[in-house]
Amino acid sequence: MAAIRTAKAHWEGSLLEGAGKVNLESSKLGSFDVTWAARSNDKAEGITSPEELIAAAHSTCFSMALSHALAGAGNAPESIDTTADVTFVPGEGITGIKLSVNGKVPGLTADEFAQFAEEAKKNCPVSQALTGTTITLDVTFTA
Repeated sequence: MAAIRTAKAHWEGSLLEGAGKVNLESSKLGSFDVTWAARSNDKAEGITSPEELIAAAHSTCFSMALSHALAGAGNAPESIDTTADVTFVPGEGITGIKLSVNGKVPGLTADEFAQFAEEAKKNCPVSQALTGTTITLDVTFTA
């Protein structure tokens, strides 16, 4: 059975002077302010952007896919920490996503972990939804 998750956005005003809110409708976890300034400026605090929400989704999905693949191969991870950096350039759009992962997986070598990470990058549903974007991967491993 398919799972449907819903977020709802409300915007008022023009792109540059306006503002909005995005609500996490399915989970009811919160409402977040959004503005063009937050989207186009690295220093915006307390206000989110579509790119930050994509980064949250991608880092979580990738971690889950990697954990699943590792456990399925008999190497359940102790921990996986993933950061997703989504680059947005005004006038161009999203120009890339960099995933950085550190894993602690007993019984694996760093090279084996890197292979699992590459597969997870290709196979996580969010990566697949973002196929029009260049996605890079930086892997570190804790033995």
